[in-house]
Amino acid sequence: MTELKNINANGLDFGYFEAGPADAPLALCLHGFPDTAHSWRHLLPALAGAGYHAVAPFLRGYAPSGIPADGAYQAGAIAADANALHEAFGGDGDAVLIGHDWGAIAAYGATGSAPERWRRAVTMSVPPLGGVLADFFNYDYGQFKRSFYIFLFQTPLAEAGAAAHDMALIDGLWRDWSPGYQDAAEDIAHVKESLRDPAHLAAAIGYYRALFDPSRHVAAYAAEQEAVTATGETPILYLHGTDDGCVGADVVKGAEDHLPAGSRMELVEDTGHFLHLEAPERINREVLAWLAG
Repeated sequence: MTELKNINANGLDFGYFEAGPADAPLALCLHGFPDTAHSWRHLLPALAGAGYHAVAPFLRGYAPSGIPADGAYQAGAIAADANALHEAFGGDGDAVLIGHDWGAIAAYGATGSAPERWRRAVTMSVPPLGGVLADFFNYDYGQFKRSFYIFLFQTPLAEAGAAAHDMALIDGLWRDWSPGYQDAAEDIAHVKESLRDPAHLAAAIGYYRALFDPSRHVAAYAAEQEAVTATGETPILYLHGTDDGCVGADVVKGAEDHLPAGSRMELVEDTGHFLHLEAPERINREVLAWLAG
């Protein structure tokens, strides 16, 4: 990866990696949980080679990025961060947005609330929430079992459970979510480094607590929050691994119905949740072909 840098946006300091010239069109890459900006190490140089200023920040609360003073971890807040980073990096209407997991959720909200900022987007591994949340209690036992960590994170035991045994929960999630990925040790080490401090671990868990608890929402992000579950205007390529152990492929079969006009969905064979790490060359080709459209 390139040298770690720092920028202020939306009142927060964000650590980030970048590749490509600063005056090229912005390609903002947002990670999810339990992950860090390091997971974009394959895509950043490919985007730079295609003529983009590729930037991968650590999300709010993930060290070395700052912990927000307002304690906001709702989806609308990270969508607002994406739009603020667009402005901070001098993005224009040719900018593109790539998001995985929580980064995908942020991308739905950012493109939906400010479509003039983003020409195209790519989301991975979490389909549009408008469909997911509406159907949540219609899922079968298998998906409820895969979602156990979400329920754990609603409880007072969340921080202690996630920290126990050198954050063994993170090892287990990577193993279950991407069963075919044998090289996760480096990625897991980066996650643990980012979340080792209790305040940062609590921040990552805070995303899930805010997901189902409107009392944790900050009114300043109301527009972005509403956009997260709405169908926007920016065309989106949605990629999902057929072996995803976090969000089953059966759950996303109707995802395309909730994507903007001109969008496309593709199931990527023989990949799990962290598909951009499992099959980087294949995902890079898909992303670059879509962005060139």
